[in-house]
Amino acid sequence: MGLRERKGLLMETNTTPYALGSEDGEALWFFGMLVTMKATAEQTGGRFLLIEELAPRGTATPLHVHPEDDESFYILEGEMTFYFEDGQPTAASAGSFVHIPKGYVPHAFQVESEAARFLVLTRPPHERFIRAAAEPAQARTLPPPEAPVDMEKVMSAARANGIEMIGPPPGAQS
Repeated sequence: MGLRERKGLLMETNTTPYALGSEDGEALWFFGMLVTMKATAEQTGGRFLLIEELAPRGTATPLHVHPEDDESFYILEGEMTFYFEDGQPTAASAGSFVHIPKGYVPHAFQVESEAARFLVLTRPPHERFIRAAAEPAQARTLPPPEAPVDMEKVMSAARANGIEMIGPPPGAQS
């Protein structure tokens, strides 16, 4: 990759402008969700990853941490609950923004509405994790409900990409 200095910052020179339509981007089935890659590490010179996720009611991530990567959520449609280290649930609906700084910040989420659609802004290690745990989407729809999440594959991908699963989905415990 080429680098050049601009205003004291090193900037990638091998990226080019691009635009995607609402139905564009690589589609993957990941953790019971439809994940659409909108900006990949390759497209951003390794600076960030932007994905759109569509998740059905009840989707809940395990409590986890990623010490090297910030993670930000912008809710486009639906209602979600986020859980943090203190265990207090934080409701988020359309128009809400949730930021989780890198470091040892335990967090998880659960979809409360029929479905939720949201953007996630993070860094390329998340892309490697998702790609290692996902399957190519057979259609731009949610995966079939009978398709089980392969937790062994998810856990292996997490370990390989610096994500530590530390507990079950907090919302699922109630």
